[in-house]
Amino acid sequence: MPDDIKCALTPGAGGVYISLHVQPGARKEGVTGLFGASLKVALKAPPVDGKANSALLRFLADALGVPQAGVELCAGASSRDKKVFVAGLTPEQIEQLLKVE
Repeated sequence: MPDDIKCALTPGAGGVYISLHVQPGARKEGVTGLFGASLKVALKAPPVDGKANSALLRFLADALGVPQAGVELCAGASSRDKKVFVAGLTPEQIEQLLKVE
């Protein structure tokens, strides 16, 4: 993953904030690159009734190997641009675990 992924990661108390740009309704799920200073994530779930938000939190928990309770949506519940907090990891660990597909 390119070094500029660090622009999407902000260390916090006990974890890391990740800036994300979400593309719901995609054919394939995964991290597809950068969108400005955010990681772009494609999700199969549609953007209705919070399904994409739930899918995002589940996707990140699985990809990062943390419990789903350790991933919290902090901002952007009704927007494509979101901020998520991941507890228990460092920016370096997240950089190594997330793969661009």
